[in-house]
Amino acid sequence: MIETNAGAQRLTIKSAPRLVASPFLTQYLLVQPGRAAGVRIPEVRYEELRAAGADGRSVPDWLADAAREAWGTKLPASPVGDIVLVRERSQYGYGKASWEINLGCDYDCEFCYLGEKRFEGLDWAGKQALLQTLRDAGVLWLQITGGEALIDREFGAAYEYAHQLGMMVQVSSNGSSLRKQPTRDLFARHPPYRLTLSVYGATAETYDKVTRNRGAFGRFLMGLDAAREDRLPVRLNVIVSDGNAHETDAMVCLAKSYGFPHQVFTNMSPTIDGEANPLATQALDHLKARSVFTGCNAGHTFFHVNPHGIASICKVGREPSVNLITEGVEALPRLGAVAESLQLRTGGCSGCTKVGTCRTCRPLARLYQEAGDRRELYCQHGGYGS
Repeated sequence: MIETNAGAQRLTIKSAPRLVASPFLTQYLLVQPGRAAGVRIPEVRYEELRAAGADGRSVPDWLADAAREAWGTKLPASPVGDIVLVRERSQYGYGKASWEINLGCDYDCEFCYLGEKRFEGLDWAGKQALLQTLRDAGVLWLQITGGEALIDREFGAAYEYAHQLGMMVQVSSNGSSLRKQPTRDLFARHPPYRLTLSVYGATAETYDKVTRNRGAFGRFLMGLDAAREDRLPVRLNVIVSDGNAHETDAMVCLAKSYGFPHQVFTNMSPTIDGEANPLATQALDHLKARSVFTGCNAGHTFFHVNPHGIASICKVGREPSVNLITEGVEALPRLGAVAESLQLRTGGCSGCTKVGTCRTCRPLARLYQEAGDRRELYCQHGGYGS
């Protein structure tokens, strides 16, 4: 049983499947929720599992062997339907999505790309409908983010429901709630595919100042301790700003001391509304040139959804968009044309002589231009990355 909202309603959710067999773009995969490795299976095996589930047949030998070799999992001699969720094909061809469950956050970092962090979004019925739409779109890998995802009052119910629907769930968080027992119990029942946590400092003085939250560093460390004890698949993002750049090496050492893989991020972006506030917090001596932009699958095989169920090609290119709550999954194919239109080199980028080595996608360049055109931060003509 899962408690939803303020406790006034309870929803019974069936156990999440041990394994998921699913189409993924042009392939067929066998995955185990909470585990990174997957098994590619031929279409004939996928069809065999569909038929076996419908007919009540037991787990075939090849499936038991695959589970043992891939994950060390011993499957019982049970009906396939009790062990494997076989997801149906989708005509829409989307394999991944990200979802801001809520923009509200318990931190107040100056460099946050969200700008104003409002606690608002879909009610529980809306969240359920949205997750069903993502399933129908073909989404196998789902990133739940925020704001701070773990403090959404219906995060637990939504997270479990996504697992029940056969999604591999990644959670992005600041880690402030990982120490709490309900969160630990939730991830023990249904481990995330990946848990991505941001690091904002290596000392309480710096961390609390950057997040503008007293005591945040202590809670963050307790969350890291809990994640390591529970063997969660954590990846750390070391966020470097002018307020913590002096602790960059120490933040990396902190990540290494826990044994978690890490990445270092030094480049801030304007807010999603084109405001320049985050750019003023950059540690200029630590900026790194982005890789050459060679295109991406945003809008074609991947999309992003905000707390109100509005889908866009990605977190940066938010307009034009489609409303998945009022229009449903049928609206998604329009994102392909939106993606193509947003990537055109227009406005300040028209006629560029360095387009072949540009390091910034057009939607992000547009945000920079709206934020005041600090060209050196995103354009080779401005000197950055030349």
